[in-house]
Amino acid sequence: MKLVSKICIGVGAGVVGLALVGAGTVYGIWHNEINSMVSIKKVIEAHPDNYAGNVYMMEMDGGFYFDDFLAQGGVSNDGDLIDFIVGNITKGLFEVNLNQPEIEVGCSSFTAINEENNHRLFGRNYDFAETNSLILKTNPKNGRHATISSVDLQFLSLDKGINSLLDRATAIAAAYAPLDGINDAGVSCGIYMSYQGPGDTAVSTNQQTDKPDLTSTTMLRLILDYADSVQEAVELVQQYDFHDSANTSFHYMIADQSGTSAILEWVNGTDDTDIDGTKRELKVYYNDKDSVLGEKEGQDKFQYITNFIVTPDYYSDEKEMKGLDRYQFIQETINPDGNNAEGKMTYDEALGLLQNLGRRNWDKQDDKNSITVWSALYDLTDLSLTWVSNEEFDQEGSVFHLSLKD
Repeated sequence: MKLVSKICIGVGAGVVGLALVGAGTVYGIWHNEINSMVSIKKVIEAHPDNYAGNVYMMEMDGGFYFDDFLAQGGVSNDGDLIDFIVGNITKGLFEVNLNQPEIEVGCSSFTAINEENNHRLFGRNYDFAETNSLILKTNPKNGRHATISSVDLQFLSLDKGINSLLDRATAIAAAYAPLDGINDAGVSCGIYMSYQGPGDTAVSTNQQTDKPDLTSTTMLRLILDYADSVQEAVELVQQYDFHDSANTSFHYMIADQSGTSAILEWVNGTDDTDIDGTKRELKVYYNDKDSVLGEKEGQDKFQYITNFIVTPDYYSDEKEMKGLDRYQFIQETINPDGNNAEGKMTYDEALGLLQNLGRRNWDKQDDKNSITVWSALYDLTDLSLTWVSNEEFDQEGSVFHLSLKD
């Protein structure tokens, strides 16, 4: 009996040892991904009574292979992006789906100066319908910036939230799907649908030169991870061919702590003739050189954007300019009498503007964007932000204060 017991104990110890070696090998290969998965926590429970989805936070460990992604020349479509993520992040152990829904996203942004301390501010509303969100922190080091960004989880096919181990593994692809964010150099950026194409036809930008390629959200990741300023961001973007994701078109606004901001658009012709995405070229409009956009834009040193192309003479009819009412509302709120060209306002006033821009406050005739999923007010000087879920500015548990100094 003693001999049998010793054999059983020896065999058991061997099995445990092999299991530990296997686990150690898996962790050695996939430790950054495992740490990222473990960090995920739900911070807001969905409450359908207000069309509010779940909200999660995650801290991404490691560099998520973005240097390798750029070194291979990026990708020109979401299918190739999925292949890269599966081959590198998931190590081929499971598939990841990037959803390409037929969507109509709203959104608004503006820059301002906090008159209480002269800090530079960047405000952003993400307008859509009920969906789940993720606030992502990254710190890849090795010459790349630490960042905080916002992700709509429907783009990772996590429509029901993060519930299983596979869902957690899928969520680590969020680093490749930011929609707005800030880095530790005080650069902030947002992406906004631009609805380019005649009538209801969406025409995606699809540049075809010999430059390397980036899709919409990976372009934003490039800016957040590498840009020290708006000018550096523009120079980085100019090095790539741009390819819109989600079967639609986008433009960007970027700001930094020096007070510089810029709107980036890809256009060719007018709304009626801009039907070949391969021929579009990048246009950049800086906040101190944008008088070509209009008298008020030329006067104002702050900048603002919604969902129509600002390039002059793009539209023959104002009715085609989606979000024009919100665009005008931002300008009239910040500088109503022409005496606040600097764009000074208190932090609370900036939050109030985001709240007033919330979709529930607007006539949504012919507009599918029924809610503002999140509002983010980035302090580019202090490297911090206030993040508000689902227009619930006054509800405990729905407002988060985050900082890259932590």
